Amino acid sequence: MTYKDSGVDIDGEETAISALKKNITYARKGIGSPLSSEFTGLVDFGEYALTLCTDGVGTKLLVAQEMARFDTIGIDCIAMNVNDTICQGAEPVAFVDYLALERPDPGLTAEIGKGLQRGAELSDITIIGGETATLGDLIKGFDLAGTVLGYVRKEDIIDGSKLEKGDSIIGLPSSGVHSNGYTLVRKLVESSGYHYHDELDFGVLGEVLLEPTRIYTRDILRSIRKHDIKGMAHITGGGLRNIKRINRDLGYLIDEPVEPQPIFGFLQHHGDISDREMYQTFNMGMGFCVVVSRDEGEDVAQTLGGKVIGKVVGEKGVHLPSKGLVY
Repeated sequence: MTYKDSGVDIDGEETAISALKKNITYARKGIGSPLSSEFTGLVDFGEYALTLCTDGVGTKLLVAQEMARFDTIGIDCIAMNVNDTICQGAEPVAFVDYLALERPDPGLTAEIGKGLQRGAELSDITIIGGETATLGDLIKGFDLAGTVLGYVRKEDIIDGSKLEKGDSIIGLPSSGVHSNGYTLVRKLVESSGYHYHDELDFGVLGEVLLEPTRIYTRDILRSIRKHDIKGMAHITGGGLRNIKRINRDLGYLIDEPVEPQPIFGFLQHHGDISDREMYQTFNMGMGFCVVVSRDEGEDVAQTLGGKVIGKVVGEKGVHLPSKGLVY
């Protein structure tokens, strides 16, 4: 099985986004001019840059519906936004949500609110408002997305420009599948004969799939204050290909990847999914990565609870020699 066959074409999405972006050219002069960035939008605001990032939970919501459990998806919504925000060295401070409903459901919204509250606590942000819309003619079920505001001094923006060959790449463990690839996950489960309530060696399948996305905010912000962090990547849709976004002029050799959790082996086996597809669809056990100088690698890895997984090289792309892969 492939992500494309299940209904999500990553390359097609990139083409569609390019078509969208080419028609968005207006920028307000002075304050409000966009700064170059990869993971979050940066707005010039005097000595600071304000950041704006928006994302949702995706079809993981359908797994939540199958399990009738909605108290963790708010964590996912906030995590997907704050983890992108910190990639540029920015501190997320405020969040607004957008909840689209087929019909009003106080029981559902109360459970979603629990997850949003927990996500706010874990990332130390304030939920300042949001929007709820009843769209029964447009959607079935519900959809949840949000936007995070952050800030960073312009001289402290981390944009990958300081990377050098030989720098250490540190991988931080994910908490599981996080919030990407669930269109493929669901099609795989539906065709495999398994059910979300099945008890497997590694836990109840649906509960494992609902494990909330890990929030890296506090650990990363503390590390930025202590160490010279040169670049960061949130490993989401696109898998290892996200690492290229740190600095596209260099390459990344991953010779000791983070060990994937058992759920990934289950998915690969029962979907007969290739290594190439797995590592470009899922995080494969690594939800975030950090690049520092070689002499700081082990120290930072220990501080963050991760490990040195490789180094920056001159040959462009992400190289995973143990699997014979290059992205």
